[in-house]
Amino acid sequence: MKVIEHLEKAKNPLISYEIVPPPRGRSIRDITNIVEALVPYNPAWIDVTSHAAGAFYNDTPSGMVERKIYKKRPGTMGICGVIQNRFKIDTVAHLLCMGFTKEETEDALIELNYLGVENILALRGDRPNYDKAIRADRSANEYASDLVSQVQDMKEGRFLNDITSGSPLDFCVGVAGYPEKHFEAPNMKADIARLKSKVEAGADYVVTQMFYDNQKFFEFVKACREEGITVPIIPGLKILKSAKQLTSIPKNFYIDFPDELVEEVMSSPDHAKEIGLEWAKKQARGLLEFGVPSLHFYIMNDTESVIDVVQSLN
Repeated sequence: MKVIEHLEKAKNPLISYEIVPPPRGRSIRDITNIVEALVPYNPAWIDVTSHAAGAFYNDTPSGMVERKIYKKRPGTMGICGVIQNRFKIDTVAHLLCMGFTKEETEDALIELNYLGVENILALRGDRPNYDKAIRADRSANEYASDLVSQVQDMKEGRFLNDITSGSPLDFCVGVAGYPEKHFEAPNMKADIARLKSKVEAGADYVVTQMFYDNQKFFEFVKACREEGITVPIIPGLKILKSAKQLTSIPKNFYIDFPDELVEEVMSSPDHAKEIGLEWAKKQARGLLEFGVPSLHFYIMNDTESVIDVVQSLN
């Protein structure tokens, strides 16, 4: 079932989760263990992130430096297939502009259709740490709105270069929103205009970047509605679990922590995990009271804390 159908049919707010493929060479059991732990809490759907290839450099025995290009975390499509077909839980496959051509994206969408995966999250993604040459007979999506447009074409049975024509591939498309503004946007107004372009291209819903101040989410939703964005907006939550994350999370995700949370953790760093749990529970309750259609938890590798918060919500 599509995400938008889950939201339309739900009588109560839903809960979804996002997981990261294990590092290259690890077992699918790393993923199935996480999903098995989540099953008792009825996940509405599970997102599986995607990662472009990167360049890595190794010293050779001859003293030369060798460049190798490979994906550290492959397996997005396969993991979606395992979760959906083994556990009967709908999945959302993340697709990226950066590091992939339109032709590779089309192939991925065809594969996902064969697997029965009906949902994708369209993302621009981080720029790879090397220049990927694009052949003259190929092209690439520059922005997430371009990727959404490509999916929309396929939903209407239009494929690249007229290679194939036939049955439409009917995907539900999510896109990312940023309650604290994307770090490359000049201001919030411009960022929301960019989000609107993704929705106008065909996006069905928005899921946000993590945030720790609910007021910023409330203001973001208000600004989106005033701009004419009417699709569901789902808040994304990541539970703080260590004092070190006070610096690592802002560095990697370009967000701010509320003064109250920082002061509490700094005054008692050994209890950061407990403080983070209580903060997440308070955030979740506040968001549910606000009337969000769903809560989306970024699990990373911390299933236990997420389950603790979900249990507290009854």
